[in-house]
Amino acid sequence: MKKDIHPTYYTDAKVICACGNTWTTGSTRKLIQTDVCSKCHPFFTGEQRIVDTEGQVDRFYKKLEARKQYLSDVEARATARTSLDRTIAELELGSRPTESLAKAGINNVGDVLAKLASGEAAVLAIEGFGRKSLADLKKRLRQFGYELPEAAEEITV
Repeated sequence: MKKDIHPTYYTDAKVICACGNTWTTGSTRKLIQTDVCSKCHPFFTGEQRIVDTEGQVDRFYKKLEARKQYLSDVEARATARTSLDRTIAELELGSRPTESLAKAGINNVGDVLAKLASGEAAVLAIEGFGRKSLADLKKRLRQFGYELPEAAEEITV
C-alpha cells in the first residue's frame, strides 16, 4: 500500500442519532450524526409515521391542497356561469330584444327559462320579440352552458 493516501480510520467512532441513541463503530470520521437509526426508524419500530427530512411530504400536501382549491374555484366559476340570476343584458342580445324582455317583466335567465318551458309561443307572444331574437336568445343560452327545456326545442339554431 502507498503511504499517506488513505484517510485515518477510527475504530472508536461515535454515532449519534437524532432520537438520542448512540453507539460506537469504525469509520473514517470521529463523530457521525444521523437522523434515523434502528431504534427510531418506522421499519424497525413498526409504528406508522412518516420520516421526512427534506420536506417532501409537506410539499406534497401543499400541492394537494392547491389542487383542491383549484377544483373548488373551477366548480364555483361553472356554477356562477350557469347561474339563473344572470341578467338578460349579460347575454348581449341587442337593445331591442333586451328591452322587449324587460317590458314583459323578464329580467334574468331564470325568468327566460321558465317562459321557454311553457313553449316558444309564449316567448314569441312578447311584443317586439320575434323569431330571430328567439333564435339568438337560444344560441346565447347554449353558449353560456344552460340546458334549454324540451318545449323550447321547436326551432333549431
